[in-house]
Amino acid sequence: MPATPLKFYRYALSGHAHRVELMLSLLEVPHESIDVDLRRREQKLPEFLALNAFGQVPVIDDNGAVVADSTAILVYLAKRYGGEAWLPQDPVGAAAVQRWLSVASGPLAAGPASARLVTLFGAPLDADATLARAHALLGVMEGELGRRRFLAGDAPTIADVACYAYVAHAPEGNVSLAEYPRIRAWLASIENLPRFVPMASSPVGLLAA
Repeated sequence: MPATPLKFYRYALSGHAHRVELMLSLLEVPHESIDVDLRRREQKLPEFLALNAFGQVPVIDDNGAVVADSTAILVYLAKRYGGEAWLPQDPVGAAAVQRWLSVASGPLAAGPASARLVTLFGAPLDADATLARAHALLGVMEGELGRRRFLAGDAPTIADVACYAYVAHAPEGNVSLAEYPRIRAWLASIENLPRFVPMASSPVGLLAA
């Protein structure tokens, strides 16, 4: 464990940041959470851009090792603190995890995450297109989870951590999970892991009063 707590720069409603928050908790890594207010564009201030020139959360500073990008941080944390349990080293296992990290940065971001951006932050995106992409992805995930308990195998990996938040919070973007029983079971399996921490929910989309 680090000599001093790892610094974790986050925004509480960011699914990307939640990936890191969840991994830090699962691995019991001591850390200090530092909130960055995206609505006030604090991520574009010079002191934050010095940490991540792209001006995005999350970022970690692990005693001088600064890592940006949520999936890159998951890889770092698994290699630094979690071992093979969270990031397999064999070629097949490593490739299976990487496949879903790519999904997290691609179809998941373009589908459920973007649909949530529309309802929660008023993003000027085509809502119907984001919903179509979301359900296309969820259909694939439902089929994949019919062959294994977790995304990359029969045990949880950083692939599941990378995909959890935006799927769990898909209803905030008007994406119903009612037709995906295997996905709902997968979400429950993650939520039942020791030291699981949830992301704050927002009363928008299907969760609106």
